[in-house]
Amino acid sequence: MTKFETLGLDQPLLDAISDLGFETPSEVQEKAIPILLEQDTDLVALAQTGTGKTAAFGFPMIQKINVESRTTQGLILSPTRELCLQITNELKLYSKYIKGLNVVAIYGGASITEQASQIRRGAQIVVATPGRMKDMIGRGMVDISKIDYCVLDEADEMLNMGFYEDIKDILSNTPEEKLTWLFSATMPKEVASIAKKFMVQPVEITVGTKNAGAATVQHEYYTVGGRDRYSALKRLADANPGIFSVVFCRTKRDTQKVAEKLIEDGYNAGALHGDLSQNQRDLVMNAFRKKQVQMLVATDVAARGIDVDDVTHVINYQLPDEIETYTHRSGRTGRAGKSGISMVIVTRSEVRKIRAIEGKIKQEFIQKQIPSGIEICEIQLYHLANKIKETKVNKEIDNYLPAIYDVLEGIDRDELIKKMVSVEFTQFYNYYSKTKDLNTTEGGRESRGGEDFSREDLPSEGSVRYFINIGERDGYDWMSLKDFLRDTLNLEKEDIYNVDTKDSFSFFNTDAQLTEFIIQTFTDFKVDGRFINVEVSTKPGGGGGKGGGRKRSSRKGGGGFKGGSGRKGDKNKSFKSGKKGNFSKKGGKKRPGFY
Repeated sequence: MTKFETLGLDQPLLDAISDLGFETPSEVQEKAIPILLEQDTDLVALAQTGTGKTAAFGFPMIQKINVESRTTQGLILSPTRELCLQITNELKLYSKYIKGLNVVAIYGGASITEQASQIRRGAQIVVATPGRMKDMIGRGMVDISKIDYCVLDEADEMLNMGFYEDIKDILSNTPEEKLTWLFSATMPKEVASIAKKFMVQPVEITVGTKNAGAATVQHEYYTVGGRDRYSALKRLADANPGIFSVVFCRTKRDTQKVAEKLIEDGYNAGALHGDLSQNQRDLVMNAFRKKQVQMLVATDVAARGIDVDDVTHVINYQLPDEIETYTHRSGRTGRAGKSGISMVIVTRSEVRKIRAIEGKIKQEFIQKQIPSGIEICEIQLYHLANKIKETKVNKEIDNYLPAIYDVLEGIDRDELIKKMVSVEFTQFYNYYSKTKDLNTTEGGRESRGGEDFSREDLPSEGSVRYFINIGERDGYDWMSLKDFLRDTLNLEKEDIYNVDTKDSFSFFNTDAQLTEFIIQTFTDFKVDGRFINVEVSTKPGGGGGKGGGRKRSSRKGGGGFKGGSGRKGDKNKSFKSGKKGNFSKKGGKKRPGFY
């Protein structure tokens, strides 16, 4: 296994790496660092976001900087203020044992005179957004005429944001003999143009496939009627009680509207778009990083530079116009080696766009069903039971127990559990039990209870949904649980599908002929002394949660629970908080549910 010690880094950097807990370099770090340390060359590195690119260019730049000189020797351009600050903070951590090295961030929304003052005091490395850098060059506040190294980080994002002319102007103020290192997730023609104009025979490295999506991200799509898009969004959130997501809309107006509706319906949501002030943006992003906001509704431009490793889902409320933009969206999850889900809500007419994206990212989408209300109730019921089980007892309650026992006298254990769970479950059940099925087929017909009327692609024996009592708390995600089931049962990968992992339990599907074998295998089955129980789910729906579903080539839809009354549903009657704004505060009134 490759270690950082083998890449040619000096001891002060290795000491900082040890302090940060890094052990094994990522693929882009393993490929880029030796090249940048050993060769004086331009470099084009194609790698998804979340793969460790900052360290890939940061370590070599820090090692090559002359700390005895106060001249600005390195320039790093990044698309947004958030990413600019993040890179700056990371470089400071990397260089903690290198005395005299100064890294200064230049970005809009802060005092330009203070930033200029920091540069005058000596900044060997400047990290900047294109707009503010161009402004400071024009005012004579920064001198980049003697830099040795220039990094264009997230180059495709900067160009998508309209910074092409700014970047050209900035680079025209740098020496021709400098080394340019370009890092990008995709290689559109504008990025290739920059590389051709300002780079000389660059070495090219690629992590994965050009323009491809990250292998740790599963791509799913849900087909609904145009009027049901928002109801579908709520159901996808409710089917994943621990969701921590970015929801993408195409316009600032839709972003604000969707965020406000989610807040009114009791979700911990926030809006992020260009009409917000920098202070408002900072408040929302800070709340999101602290997970006070679970659903961040954002435009593509505003979401540039969001770098939070724990995002579980990206939800495309609307598809973007450009395929490259979808790649950036999905790259917000599945970061740092973790798995993630990218969900797309589409109408029938938009399914053709899914095909185009598949060809570009070299990955296939799984067609899944919007979960029925009854399925959501089941998921939330298990979630509530686990929440009760894991709740730490507050010792202060002991003083009140005699009176509580008097109130509850005569109620046996089973009845007490039913009543306790029903306190919250009844509200949720009443809300969802009579809502309509939201799914439509690609051919235009509505599906019932998660089953497509067109059943020619379904196995003749049908599909069975199972409950298993392990989940994310046990260290499983949809990928690793699918591997565990496959290895335990000695089945093919495609025999296990629709794997949905929750906090302490999960669901999965197989074809019906495997049911007896699976139940027998997991009878008295233990892992590390713990019983692993598998049961046939009473609500055998096939959609809505975390992935692992079959590709549509082998399975269309999924054996679903035949529920729903056909009424127009998902109308939140008495559960709106009436609260509006850019994000909801923690502890605000929520919709009925087990959060």
